[in-house]
Amino acid sequence: LMKNALTTINLLAAFILGMAAAQAQYAPATFKDSLTQYYGDTLWSLDIPVIYILGTKPRLMSGIPGSAAYINPRTIKELQPINGSEALRTVPGVQVVEEEGVGMRLNIGIRGLDPDRSSRVLILEDGIPVALNPYGEPQMYYSPAIDRMESIEVLKGSGQVLFGPQTIGGVINFITAAPPEQSEGRVRVVGGQGGYLSTLASYGNTLGNTGFRLDYLRKQGDNIGPTSFRINDLTGKLNTRLSSRSSLAFKFGIYNELSNATYVGLTQTMYDQGGQDFARIAPDDRLHVRRYSTSLAHEHRFNQRTKLTTTAFGYTTVRNWQRQDFSSNPSASNQTGVVWGDESISGGAIYMRNQNGHRNRQFEVAGLESRLAYSYSLGKLENRLDAGLRYLFERAFEQRVNGTKADARSGVLVSDEIRSASAVSAFVQNKFIFSERLSFSLGLRGENYGYERHFLRQQQRDTSLISDGAIAQLIPGAGLNYSFQERLTLFAGAHRGFAPPRVADAIDNNGEVFNLDPELSWNYELGMRGRPSDWLSWEATGFYMSFSNQIIPISESSGQAGAGSGLVNGGSTVHRGFEAGFSLNAGRWLLPPGHDLEIIGQATFVDAYYDRDRFIGQGENQVNIKGNRTPYAARWLATGALAYRMPAGLALRFTGNFVGEQFTDELNTAEALPDGRTGILPAYFVLDASAIFQFPKLPIQLQMGVKNLTDERYITTRRPQGIRVGLPRLVTAGFEWRF
Repeated sequence: LMKNALTTINLLAAFILGMAAAQAQYAPATFKDSLTQYYGDTLWSLDIPVIYILGTKPRLMSGIPGSAAYINPRTIKELQPINGSEALRTVPGVQVVEEEGVGMRLNIGIRGLDPDRSSRVLILEDGIPVALNPYGEPQMYYSPAIDRMESIEVLKGSGQVLFGPQTIGGVINFITAAPPEQSEGRVRVVGGQGGYLSTLASYGNTLGNTGFRLDYLRKQGDNIGPTSFRINDLTGKLNTRLSSRSSLAFKFGIYNELSNATYVGLTQTMYDQGGQDFARIAPDDRLHVRRYSTSLAHEHRFNQRTKLTTTAFGYTTVRNWQRQDFSSNPSASNQTGVVWGDESISGGAIYMRNQNGHRNRQFEVAGLESRLAYSYSLGKLENRLDAGLRYLFERAFEQRVNGTKADARSGVLVSDEIRSASAVSAFVQNKFIFSERLSFSLGLRGENYGYERHFLRQQQRDTSLISDGAIAQLIPGAGLNYSFQERLTLFAGAHRGFAPPRVADAIDNNGEVFNLDPELSWNYELGMRGRPSDWLSWEATGFYMSFSNQIIPISESSGQAGAGSGLVNGGSTVHRGFEAGFSLNAGRWLLPPGHDLEIIGQATFVDAYYDRDRFIGQGENQVNIKGNRTPYAARWLATGALAYRMPAGLALRFTGNFVGEQFTDELNTAEALPDGRTGILPAYFVLDASAIFQFPKLPIQLQMGVKNLTDERYITTRRPQGIRVGLPRLVTAGFEWRF
């Protein structure tokens, strides 16, 4: 029955997709071998026109002019992550702040940058941006589900000038699996406490010159910490070889999420009393995220030295958020009578109000980008040129609707506006290859960004007010690679960091245009990476980032309660430090042949502070914050892992993650305030464990994972509006069946 079903699917797909009869010209065996070594068992029969930020060949790190990391499929499989944070925190320099424990909204900071909604990190999926609006609203209210990811690339060095618009913190590229070269399917089911269930079903094949793949993810939970959610995620890929030199790739995605996400958190008194860590303070809060995406990429190889890739992409995201109003003031109007916390302490209680607010937003993005890769010679000097041009249009529709009850699904339209922007960017980078040991990269990126804010309704009154602005910026970058020997490389880089201001910050609610400059920095790094043998690899990097003016948006997600738009000029800041990591396979000395014992470690030190005079407050209460640490920048981050793999098919892994203490405000307030939103955030350590067993003669794999093995109780953040407690011990178990 299964065989007949698969045959029917193949024939139906062949009819729908219009497959060519000719058999594809597959890559040579040596190239397949290298892909197998790098990606595991997954092979491609087609050259897929997807933008990679690192590449697809093993040991390519030796040629990258800056620090970078690649999280391979085996690591992701062994981690058994329920969210992307678990994978990303294994990368030196990356700090992840969990909000709801499931990773539906990533908060990532790199090298001490504010992790709020990952707004200082460019996040891609298969080379395509995924932010709401990459220029005007770079916040990550939607995050790619780790359940369907094959690998992850992270770039922090000068190579960022090839990507944009964010070039300050780094680039993270989530990579999904490509269509297989032959009929292949799998079903993975993982369940756990609190009604947690993740089910992934996928099938793919290659028929003639065309390959396809479909993935469907159903993910849900009833009580994962304070969170309940339902996610349906469908993606599809279609790749076809048009000729021996040309190929085409089509991808689509449909994502739908409904969760009880909320902004309100615990007060300090609630946390100290215990027993309320995951209380549903605002039970009627609900967030609906719906996303449709599509992309079409064409790659043409003119010859062995020249390749042109053109990508058209578009996506739309609906983010409607219903949240109940509340107050810390006991005299607040229209109260429900529900009170959380300690009323005897000023600011220690939360008074729920019988009204709510709906933040209804829809975002549209469309872009067209062409990238040229050209290798050429100037005399005896070999060169690699990467150049490109991109046009991007984005638009946001935003409405605020006030409901007259705590659970109202509609209400009075208070404000209505349209924010739109268009950008043209061009980039070029030339790599001068002086010898097998020495190469130098020089790049330049230009950004021209125009934006407009159109107010249709304000304060429940219809209006028509339009304001606009524009920004143009050149972003240079340079990188150096020198190999002392085949397995030891020195790299150095410098580049201009760039982040455009949000439209809502550049134009206030009254239509006043601030003509803000973009957020700019100079980023430098110097490091070494080595692979002295097949059982040891390491990398160490020192970095220095200097901001002339770090922009701090005024937003509710960053803890500015009741804020609408605007910004705080953060002033001049410096981020300096070092990061190091290693991977050692000690099994060759300690264990019998066929057994692996991998020891992995990484550590990061960050000193992020305000380096010039800046005063906060008025009159006698003014405080100079020069020398203070920037908010949510942990000085120390560390991750260690011990992975043991047996030839019988059993793999065990223990992963520990340490996050040092952090300040949560610019004043570096150490004492925790009663409302829970300000005060030092203590250091914490979390230990995870996982086990995988692959049946030797069956296509079935059993999985088991334990998150927070020691059941550590810790505060992950005091944002947006109160304390969030990390997930307690969570046990998951499941299986994967391949056919």
